[in-house]
Amino acid sequence: MKIIIAGAGEVGFHLAKLLSYESQDITLIDIDKESLNYADTHLDIKVLKGDATSVSVLKEARVNTADLVIAVTASETTNITLCLLAKQLGSKRTIARISNTEFIYNKEELRFSSLGIDELISPEQLASEEIQLLLDQSAFNDSYEFENGALIMVGTSLQRTAPFVGKSVQEAANIFPELHFVPIAIQRFGTQYTLIPRGDTVFKEGDQAYFVTSKEGVDELYKLTGKTREEIKNVMILGGSQIGYKTSRDLCSSKFRVKLIERDKSKALDLADILPNALIINGDGRNVELLEEEDIEEMDAFIAVTGNSETNIMSCLVAKSKNIKKTIALVENMDYFQLSQSIGIDTLINKKLLAANNIFRHVRKGEVVALTRLNNLNAEMLEFIVKPTSEVNGQIIKDLDFPRSAIIGGVIRDGEGIIALGDFRIQAGDRVVVCCLPRSISRVEKLFL
Repeated sequence: MKIIIAGAGEVGFHLAKLLSYESQDITLIDIDKESLNYADTHLDIKVLKGDATSVSVLKEARVNTADLVIAVTASETTNITLCLLAKQLGSKRTIARISNTEFIYNKEELRFSSLGIDELISPEQLASEEIQLLLDQSAFNDSYEFENGALIMVGTSLQRTAPFVGKSVQEAANIFPELHFVPIAIQRFGTQYTLIPRGDTVFKEGDQAYFVTSKEGVDELYKLTGKTREEIKNVMILGGSQIGYKTSRDLCSSKFRVKLIERDKSKALDLADILPNALIINGDGRNVELLEEEDIEEMDAFIAVTGNSETNIMSCLVAKSKNIKKTIALVENMDYFQLSQSIGIDTLINKKLLAANNIFRHVRKGEVVALTRLNNLNAEMLEFIVKPTSEVNGQIIKDLDFPRSAIIGGVIRDGEGIIALGDFRIQAGDRVVVCCLPRSISRVEKLFL
């Protein structure tokens, strides 16, 4: 697949890195020579210095043969213009990164696809949505919804008191036969080893375990993982960034009580004007005295989304020491994901990873309609639409030639989420949620072509 990425910043570089691992034909365009040199020496891709909206530069990149053009520069205008030009010059699909989320909310009315833009993404909006979902599933440290919650993926660290710790998947299924969930991935405590659970896989204390469940199964998971569902109403947000603003706005509209702390006085005043239902505080959120003055002990959740990863981590640790139920930190360094459990923060989120997940499904073969990479795990969740020509159509799950390093987590049929076990028969039109390790992705994709 020939892919052109415009913008060698955080999102562009991360995307190029992930795609280069899969031996895709990548060309990265940017005007900054230093960023390109770094990408050129660290990744197996082509780089091209120049203005991505220049027709001559696009022709040099052979945009007419491109399967996908991804515009993720810092400029929204550049990204939109580039996609329009790329489509006119022969690119098959285009994706534009934007910051104005009104474009996303009104994309049908504005008919972006007729202009030549197939997909719009906003990393800030994706981060805001991720935060809201994490607050809704407060006891879990990772979550993702398929088809508006018909199926839900949740991740949690298993405590010693969880009823199935020490038992195999098969033993747990026999003890709790009416369960509405299936385990799909496990990372052993203190390791970077990801395994796809089978019947003889034993759950251990400290495992980071991922499950797919239906709406009815969420409450069961709370009981069986030893977690309790905490009601979250009072939220403190550190940082008036785009993510801080969008999260505050969305949480206020969902009847949360929000306090937002911003260091910059003029920005704090602006936020106070556009967020009338939130309490905006001008001050340094790293100051423990300020946090105590603003009743941090009374908060149910603390969300740190400043532009500094270290500030976000340290302030979340302060919040955790005050027995806050839920802490979420925005980080830029992907390596920090490996530290989240050991240092005690509930969840780390990363804009680059969220944007890459959103874009990645356009690279996958078959009718992939959703994709997410599990935080800090070497595994992917994919949602396929079964076509009449798909090899899985009409097949019973246990009869499929499915790789051992992949598992079907569930099926969505007519909008209803189903935890599909071995005797379930897949049919055309089903949306099948699969978790797999990288080595099995190509085999799984072939089954749904």
